[in-house]
Amino acid sequence: MFTGLIQSLGTVDAIDPHHLTISWSSGLHSAAAFRDVALGDSIAVDGICLTVTQILSQGFTAAVSPETLKRTTLGYLAPRSIVNLEASLRVGSKLGGHFVTGHIDGIGHLQSSVQTENAWDLTIDVPEAIARYIVQKGSVAINGISLTVANCSPTGARFSVAVIPLTYSETNLQFLPLRGPVNVEADVLGKYVEKFLSHGSGQGSRAADANSPDIGLSNGYSDTSEVITPTFLADHGYG
Repeated sequence: MFTGLIQSLGTVDAIDPHHLTISWSSGLHSAAAFRDVALGDSIAVDGICLTVTQILSQGFTAAVSPETLKRTTLGYLAPRSIVNLEASLRVGSKLGGHFVTGHIDGIGHLQSSVQTENAWDLTIDVPEAIARYIVQKGSVAINGISLTVANCSPTGARFSVAVIPLTYSETNLQFLPLRGPVNVEADVLGKYVEKFLSHGSGQGSRAADANSPDIGLSNGYSDTSEVITPTFLADHGYG
């Protein structure tokens, strides 16, 4: 689990279908945040949760898979590429962004980057599989950075975020080319709501399976949970 608050930039030293080697570089906290990293720990690289397999004097090596290379921007990286780094959230740590899992939903593309008086306004296009989770004022992680959706199209396929100068200058957003790829992770809350709604409508629900055991009966009670509907969510403070 991560927060979407980038702790350092890193430089790709080497990448192949099985391994990614990164060295620390300057950032908000430089390498200090990774001083106690151990083998097997998780580090988010451009928002992708990777497992540390080797610790180096000035960086680390992480395991990657062909599937990860295919479905994220890791497949676009080359030696000397700059990536965002965040160590996994520890118990008791500050949660200044939002909960980020490090499981990328897909690749978006930067359509515009405009500097305003107090921010950089970025516009990003995403495929339909991600678009349904994009809502105005909702949370989204772009290359692992926790951001708020400022505006979005009715379908969510195109949305904009406002990035403060500090975040822009201390992350790899400053290096993104127009139409360049970015990793996108939508807020996990939307995925759970969608799952509950689909079960409430009978899609894949236990009630549709006559052979499904009633797990509540073994404890002396039956499952009397309310069906999750838009009305139920509204009545309980969601929207």
